[in-house]
Formats: sequence, structure tokens, C-alpha cells
Amino acid sequence: MSLTIENILLIGSILLLISIVAGKTSYRFGVPTLIFFLLVGMLAGSEGFGGIHFNDPQIAQFVGIVALNFILFSGGLETDWKTIKPIVWQGVTLSTVGVFLTAILVGLFVWQVSDFTIYEGLLLGAIVSSTDAAAVFSILRSKNLALKHNLRPTLELESGSNDPMAYFLTIAFTGLVINQEAGLVSLIPLFF
Repeated sequence: MSLTIENILLIGSILLLISIVAGKTSYRFGVPTLIFFLLVGMLAGSEGFGGIHFNDPQIAQFVGIVALNFILFSGGLETDWKTIKPIVWQGVTLSTVGVFLTAILVGLFVWQVSDFTIYEGLLLGAIVSSTDAAAVFSILRSKNLALKHNLRPTLELESGSNDPMAYFLTIAFTGLVINQEAGLVSLIPLFF
């Protein structure tokens, strides 16, 4: 099959349709849709049944940035302001201070138990510090869990708004891994 614009649109449409059908069926079981999108992508790739070979880092980066923008904004768009208004400070505190403390504690632990440098450990902590909003929303909404008091909106607000802090920490610690002479003090202007 030659790689024409029509074939790209056809293959992309088929993959999107399969992913949407898989996502709608996964909603019933409380499994995050992202897992099915990844599975469809792996099966369609060069090592899967689809045999699609893709080796263009610039297009992959562009698609990743566009997808990241949709992911970041979808958490905020799906949140009802009336529900989260009473717990906004708790959610913001969890999504900033909580993510920061999680990244630091995981980073220090990794540094102590492995041969990573302190900055590499902190980078790993920053990468795993935030919760996935899509997974939290999927589980809370599909299972219709009855959580006490304001726990459900607090979880939704935290998981939908923690990504900026995780991205800041990831960028900051990546810079420190590359340039270890720059100290932690150099991160303060970057934060603001």
C-alpha cells in the first residue's frame, strides 16, 4: 500500500473508530480509555498486526503536543465549578504542595536505594508525582462511588489541576540533570 494522504486518512479513521468503540465499552468496566488507545496503537504498529512503520520524530512530537493540550484542558472542562467551589483551596493545595512533596519524597527514596544521582531521583519523582485525571474521572464516574463529604470533588479537582506542577518539576529537574552546576535556587524564577 502506498502512503498517500487518502491512505493516511483511511488508516487514521479506522484506528480512531476502533479506539472510540473500545473506549465506550471500557467505560462500562471502569478501565481508563487511555489503556485501550495504547493497546490499539501497539497492535497497529510495526510490531503488531497492523505492521504500520512510523519513524518521524517531528510529527510524533507535534501530535504529542496537540494531544497533551487536549489532555490538559479536558480535566478543567469536565469539572463543574459549583461542585468544586467549596473545596477549591484543598484541591489547589493538594495539586501543588502535594505533588511537590510526592516528587521530593519519591526522588529522595530513589536516590537512597539506587545508583541514581539526587537530580535523577528527583526527576523520576516529578515524572510519577501527579495522578492521571482521565483515570480518576473514569473510575469515579463509571462506578458511581459514594464517597463521604467533599472527597469526590476534591479528588476530581486535584487530579484535573495537578499537571502544571508536575510539568514544572519535570522541566526543572531535567534542566538540573543536564546542567548540575545550576542549583535549586535557579528554579525559583522558573516557577514564577
